[in-house]
Amino acid sequence: MANYEVVVPKLGESVIEATITKWLKHEGDMIQEDDPIVEIATDKVDSEIPSLVSGKLIKRLFNEGDVVPVGTVFAIIDVQGKTEVSNEIKTVEEQQPASCRAEPTIAALSGNPVIFDDGAIPTHVETESASGTRFYSPLVRSIAQRENISFTELDGIPGTGKDDRLTKQDVLNYLADRKQGIKPVENIARAIAEAAPVVAPQTIQQIIPGEDRIVEMDRIRQLIASHMVKSVQTSAHVTSFQEVDMTRVVQWRERYKEAFLKREKEKLTFTPVFIEAIAKAVRDFPLVNVSVDGTKVIIHKNVNIGMAVSLSNFNLIVPVIHNAHEKSLLGIVKSVNDLAHRARISKLVPDEISGGTISLTNLGSFGTLMGTPIINQPQTAIVAVGAIKKRAVVIETSDGDTIAIRPVMMVSVTYDHRVIDGALGGQFLGRVVHHLETFDNNQTI
Repeated sequence: MANYEVVVPKLGESVIEATITKWLKHEGDMIQEDDPIVEIATDKVDSEIPSLVSGKLIKRLFNEGDVVPVGTVFAIIDVQGKTEVSNEIKTVEEQQPASCRAEPTIAALSGNPVIFDDGAIPTHVETESASGTRFYSPLVRSIAQRENISFTELDGIPGTGKDDRLTKQDVLNYLADRKQGIKPVENIARAIAEAAPVVAPQTIQQIIPGEDRIVEMDRIRQLIASHMVKSVQTSAHVTSFQEVDMTRVVQWRERYKEAFLKREKEKLTFTPVFIEAIAKAVRDFPLVNVSVDGTKVIIHKNVNIGMAVSLSNFNLIVPVIHNAHEKSLLGIVKSVNDLAHRARISKLVPDEISGGTISLTNLGSFGTLMGTPIINQPQTAIVAVGAIKKRAVVIETSDGDTIAIRPVMMVSVTYDHRVIDGALGGQFLGRVVHHLETFDNNQTI
């Protein structure tokens, strides 16, 4: 049969599952190659999955809101325009109870059953809970059957996933607590107690006036919050500051920005210059371009610089300029403008926000003079640049010191003190400053 199985592709580092947020095609629709089929969301990015073939969509195997593991078949396309599903898929469905067919197991969809660490392969379990009102992923159901957890027990376990969905980790935590005789409610109380600061017991009551509003964090803000807290708990953050005379960079940009805008229909900003300076400094001090794996330090060959982009909803995303050390200044300008534009219209693909080895955040875009940013894990350093302000500074010359007006900027680097000491952090920052102050303001672009 000419049925093509569409699977959830690899979606970036550490991403193991995705949530189907919106189907873009209906069963029976004709699809052309590269047509987007579905919108998905992960803990890193929202994206569309395109079809690699042309044909008719004959089966959607998951519903909107379902969480689907990477590598799992989520749709079937008939590349010859036929309407039948392949015999193999039909056989799987016919073997399941009618109540289960709307939500196939992982084994049924991918042909690869879930395999536990001890080699055991779980058999099929029911799709719906005892109450019929709560969704459980195929992996959660498989673990539940293997560990003899009834649906009644599952219904009583609090979930930490989207819409209180039960995750694999929730079930594993429950199993560990069950061995110790701890009930789910006690488990929550214990987790809250362990996460709370050690202070004298007290009752805190928050009074909310009638004119105040209570809103739920959106999914991206929740992920940002979790990522920031995890980073602070993981890395020993230290921040060093220096100021830089931006005269040469400012003169260069003023000289070429109008011509560049007219020729390329794009703005010429300071950000590419900052990225170029960081890439050059990393080449001089490669030990800041590292990540930590337990007691091992991974020294990255490529300089992939993450660029923090603020979105219209006040959330944040960090697209990555890959191999920045190999790009010309014009190449960096093109990459920066392209990624920033597509970040703001939600058109980035997963590979464009993964693989970063060091990051840059431009605090000066909003008038901030300086800052102490949080490291973007698993990186170990992030550079922050502030607003460029004209100031009276002392200029040293062969004829003596003089006072002059110069555009000055504060630049900082926050680094992980587990692997980067103050000497290395300071020298790296000094080299970034050096590259900015000695920028060739006569180069064309």
